[in-house]
Amino acid sequence: MRLQRERTVILTLLALVVASWAILIWQSWTTQGMDGGLTMGMEAAPFLAIWVVMMAAMMVPSALPVILAVARVQRDTGSERAAFAPLWVFVGAYMLVWTLFGGLAYLGALVASELAQQVPWIMMNAARIGGGILVLAGIYQMTSLKRACLAKCRAPQDFILGEGYSASFRMGLKYGIYCLASYWLLFVLLFFLGIMNIAAMMGLSILIF
Repeated sequence: MRLQRERTVILTLLALVVASWAILIWQSWTTQGMDGGLTMGMEAAPFLAIWVVMMAAMMVPSALPVILAVARVQRDTGSERAAFAPLWVFVGAYMLVWTLFGGLAYLGALVASELAQQVPWIMMNAARIGGGILVLAGIYQMTSLKRACLAKCRAPQDFILGEGYSASFRMGLKYGIYCLASYWLLFVLLFFLGIMNIAAMMGLSILIF
């Protein structure tokens, strides 16, 4: 029964990932050739919706081992039947962190676009600015902060404790914050590579995985 429940979790998450990639590919085809700036000309609500789909497609595969670890802890410390509802609270809290980051990224992109219209130098050196952020992202991968946060993402035993909905929510937030601290600069790169650039998204997903 336990193996069957874990298999159900895995299949559900894989279905979510596959559906998310399908939506992203379809959205990429429909927006191909459009030039809407850093945000593809989208308003906040549709941008955040696409962002959540993107995070589900790119981040859930690498988070799957931790999600299963949380499922096992919930199963061992609580009742068998009530073990999996808090698991989805954990996943929801994890996605909430990435959604909030998406909101901040959207605001930052709007500010950058406004500055680019007022300061021609930014438009003329957009490629150099993007290249500079790429270099910064590379340097960040070698910092002690990145290593410390990545260690928590890989072996999060310190905060996979407790049972129930509130504990699961706190665990999801902590895990999301550690993962965000590990990878946030890579997602900033997407604004320069193209927010609907499927090749870039797949490349980053493989790197993160």
